[in-house]
Order: sequence, then C-alpha cells, then structure tokens
Amino acid sequence: MIKPFIHPLSDVQSSAIGSGTRLWQFVVVLPGAQIGHDCNICSHCLIENDVVVGDRVTVKSGVQLWDGLRVESDVFIGPNVTFTNDKHPKSQNTGFKLAPTWVEAGASIGGGATLLPGVRVGAGAMVGAGAVVTKDVPRGATVVGNPARIIKQTSTKDVA
Repeated sequence: MIKPFIHPLSDVQSSAIGSGTRLWQFVVVLPGAQIGHDCNICSHCLIENDVVVGDRVTVKSGVQLWDGLRVESDVFIGPNVTFTNDKHPKSQNTGFKLAPTWVEAGASIGGGATLLPGVRVGAGAMVGAGAVVTKDVPRGATVVGNPARIIKQTSTKDVA
C-alpha cells in the first residue's frame, strides 16, 4: 500500500485519504472529507467536509468542492471548474438548503465549466469547457454551451 503524498504546503485535516493519492501545494481539505485511492488533487483546490471523492479521480487546479458533492471513481474535473450547492445564495443566509450535486463514474468536466446546484452528471458523460450545466446530464451525453445542451449521445451500453 502506497501512502498518500501530501505536499508540505497544503493543509489537509482529513484522515480519510486513500493510498496513492497525491495532494499538491496549497490544497485545503477539511476534516470530514473523504478522498479515494490513486487520486490527483492539483494545487489551489479546496475540499469541504461533506464531500466524497471516489478512486482515480483527477481534480485540476483552482477547483472548490463544496459540501454535498459526490464524485464517483474515474472522474476528470478540469481546471477552474465551478461547483455550486445553494439555489438561492446570499450573505448570512440562515435558511440555506444544501442542494447536492453528483458526478457519476467516468464522467469528464472540461475546464471552466459551471455546474448549478443539484445537478447530476451521468456516467461517462462529457461536459465541454466553459459549459453552464443547469439540468441533469444523461449517461454518455456530451454537452456544451450556456445553457449546456446535448450535442452527442453515446449508447449507454458503451458507458462503463
């Protein structure tokens, strides 16, 4: 078993980090977060408490994983992807209702994409760079644009 690599300039408070995972400089991981095996979390990322990341996930630089996010195994999250978890954000919101977001196994999210609260990206789906995902993305679909729309649909038999 390979111990996780935690760069000395990161702040990792969680003990639930899988073997072989690499956490680079200026990564912050809060105590309740769970990160699987053989992941690569690049520099300048934040992972909150109520976040679960599967195995072999890549999170490129500049990504924040907010409470309520579930990322299954073999997912790619490009640089500066934006996740959200509040449908009605405002400062000092005492009525905040968490809207969980789910990224299923083998999905890829291109750099600079934005995912609105409560969406689900299906297994093997591809979200194009800069897309704004306002509703669920089906398994094996490729979506682009603002709002994101399907431009290609792979047979669900072909999706792992």
